[in-house]
Amino acid sequence: MNNYRYTLQRKGSKLDCPACGKKKRFVPYIDTATGQPIHRTVGKCDRESNCGYHLTPSEYFKSNNIKPKYTNFVPKPEPPKPMGLLPADLVSQSESMQSNFVAFLSTLFPDGAIVQNVCNKYRIGATKQREVIFWQVDEHNRVRSGKIMQYNPETGKRSKTQPANWVHSKMIKAGKLNADFNLTQCFFGQHLLNNNPSATVAIVESEKTATIASVLMPKFIWLAAGQLHGLNIEKCSCLSGRNVMLFPDLSAKKENRMRAFEIWSAKATEIMKTYKCKVIVSDILEKNSCETERANGLDIAYYLING
Repeated sequence: MNNYRYTLQRKGSKLDCPACGKKKRFVPYIDTATGQPIHRTVGKCDRESNCGYHLTPSEYFKSNNIKPKYTNFVPKPEPPKPMGLLPADLVSQSESMQSNFVAFLSTLFPDGAIVQNVCNKYRIGATKQREVIFWQVDEHNRVRSGKIMQYNPETGKRSKTQPANWVHSKMIKAGKLNADFNLTQCFFGQHLLNNNPSATVAIVESEKTATIASVLMPKFIWLAAGQLHGLNIEKCSCLSGRNVMLFPDLSAKKENRMRAFEIWSAKATEIMKTYKCKVIVSDILEKNSCETERANGLDIAYYLING
């Protein structure tokens, strides 16, 4: 066997990302024997926080039933860093309904008891600036971190002037946490999995969608991946043996860019093979949406709210 292998391109121009569409941000995997990319979709977007797309050669070959030329294409893994965890009392200290996000929830559900219940259920927190804190607490009640976001209290739209932040990032900046903190994300709402082991798990993209859907369709355990590319194999280990439904947001078809439904359908196949669970990708939005709704990226919560 020769020593050729597949690896991420170290030198050369980056490509346009097939997922987020950003130009010159995609690092392809190449065949080191020829120096050529394996396929335009096989590689890693360097926008890890905003996109996170990463398709490895092995995933591409398996999903397309292609036999690789070389058998030693898997890069040697680096020693894993210890998972970063935050003190559990940070969650309880932050739990509050005094955020603009919760104010928006109150416009949807005037019954204060409903809003209080869903806030307690997801352990939703707030900052002094009325930002919401969506804590990521896993099924072992370990606190991975908390995503901080600002919302318009009337429309429920994300603030365009205040980008999302993280609790651990603010703590590092304040000198309260080591800079080498290793964020290992889990699903928003993952701590709820132990409550009902037989319940179907429904996964959406945003924390806002999961929160709203949990009120309107309480028979499911609603989790949020955090973003389109937040649905990854490592995060899905908690789904082993479960019945799972995926509800990707709508997205418009763009040149050299896969739609959300296509991306999550491919992930569903990978998740089922890896964790022996049943995964269905809901096509209810795909079948009942128009082009305007696709362009606006509407989600299942929009349809539930509007009947």
